Formats: sequence, structure tokens, C-alpha cells
Amino acid sequence: MSSTAAAAELAVQAKQAALYRSEGYWAGVWKRLRRDPVTIACSLILLAMLIVIVFAPLFAPHDPYQGSMIRRLRPIGTENYPLGTDELGRDMLSRLIYGGRLSWFMGILPVALAFVIGTTLGVTAGFVGGKVNMLIMRVTDVFYAFPSVLLAVAISGALGAGILNAILALTLVFIPPIIRVAESVTTGVRNLDFVDAARASGASAFTIVRVHVLGNVLGPIFIYATSLISVCMILASGLSFLGLGTRPPEPEWGLMLNTLRTAIYVQPWVAVLPGACIFVTSICFNLVSDGLRQAMDVKG
Repeated sequence: MSSTAAAAELAVQAKQAALYRSEGYWAGVWKRLRRDPVTIACSLILLAMLIVIVFAPLFAPHDPYQGSMIRRLRPIGTENYPLGTDELGRDMLSRLIYGGRLSWFMGILPVALAFVIGTTLGVTAGFVGGKVNMLIMRVTDVFYAFPSVLLAVAISGALGAGILNAILALTLVFIPPIIRVAESVTTGVRNLDFVDAARASGASAFTIVRVHVLGNVLGPIFIYATSLISVCMILASGLSFLGLGTRPPEPEWGLMLNTLRTAIYVQPWVAVLPGACIFVTSICFNLVSDGLRQAMDVKG
């Protein structure tokens, strides 16, 4: 009787394993994501924001650069200006929409560049080991001696104000943490049985990394990188607020906070709108990153 029960249990496990293989890993990830309403809601918010900022000319009611001192600092709900006007009489809704372009660009591009560079260096350090690992990781530790905010401000201040310099500074700030994560997960994978089997079969180091290692380490690195987008967006806005990022009259949420800080006692609700956009976007990116991490965790 016990052997029959054991055989039945093995049959059920085999059926489940076959079902999992037929569905695939990413199908399982998508199924788990659909059960997470917070992640879905935040993803829809980010998707809606992305559509609006990409097609900004279709959604912006006015020219974001055209101002008038006659209509400056109009309150929220003003006719033809639903979100009021800024200190120069420019439409806030239009400037928030166009400002999202620069804010998203400066929040995503540095993380994407750091992801490529940091993953390459981290995987190399973790797989090769030895002196190569020591050299890469000790240089990485030097950057950890400085807080990310101060490091970004110092690099931007040395390079000078401007969008390209701010992107370069933010990229340099986020490369070290990605290197550390990539090195850690690669070190845990390089001595597994399937990697040893690939070595024994005569596969080259490049083939082993490309076929066997990257498929197992890119997921955790990518999830960690997505969690940095919100931090990067806040840092980019902070650089623009300090005058080290975007320059006037370009619309950018951090720069708008800087120019509107003198109007906080006159029209406080108008002045906090760029900050609200930064807050909502950062929270949504964080929650989506957490949802992806849980969905990609097979044990979860």
C-alpha cells in the first residue's frame, strides 16, 4: 500500500514538473505577477505616464516655454490652466508633461548604462576570481567610501552643469553597487555542477559565461537595477535642483522645484506638483521592482 502511494506521489510530481516545463519559467513569472494587484496597478500608472510623456505634444494643452507675467502663479483649477501656472506664467500641466521626458530619461539611462558596465565587470570578477577579482572589487570599494549623493554632486560639480555630465556622474555612482551584486551572484554560480560539467566537456570560458552563467545571474542583477531607477530619478532631480543638471528654461521636475521654491508661500499647491510627480514615480518603480523580485523567486 505504501509503494502504491509513493508511486502515485511520484506520478503527481512528474505531472507537475512536466506542466512547469511546458509553461516555462517566464509564464510562471507572469502568472504570479497577475496575482499581485499592487504591482499591476503601479505598472499601469507607469505605463500611462510613459504614454503621456512620449506623446507629449498630443496631451500638453499649451507651449511649455511660453509664459506671460500677466497670468503668473495662477491657482489650480484656473480656466484653460487646470494645474495653474508657474512663476513666469507658463502652463504647469504642459511643463509637467514635458518635464517627465527629461526626468525619466535621466532616471533610466544612467541605470541602464551602469547595468551593462557593472554586470560585465561583476561577472568577470566573479567568474575569473583571483587577482582580477581583487582589482575590480578593491576599486569598487573605493567608491563605497563616499555617500552616493555626495559622490554624484562632487562628480557633477567637477564636470560642470549639464544633462550629459549629470548622466555621466549618475552612471559612475551606480556602477559599483551593480558590480558588487553581479560579483556575488556569479561567485555563487561558478562552482555549481552544471558549470563544472561544461568545463569538463571542454567549453571555453566565454561559452560557459554566455550560455550557463548569464542565464542564472541576469535575473537578480536586473531586479536590483530596476530598484535603482527610483533612486537615480531622485538624485537626478536633486542635481537639477542644485543647478548641476538641467538648465533653464528646460522643463524638468527637479529644476521646476528649484524655480518654484520662492512661490511656496503664494501658491503652495502649484509649487509641490513637481515633487508629487517625483514621489509617485519613485514609489511606483520601487513597488514594481519588489513585485518582479517576488514573482521571479521560484521559492516564493
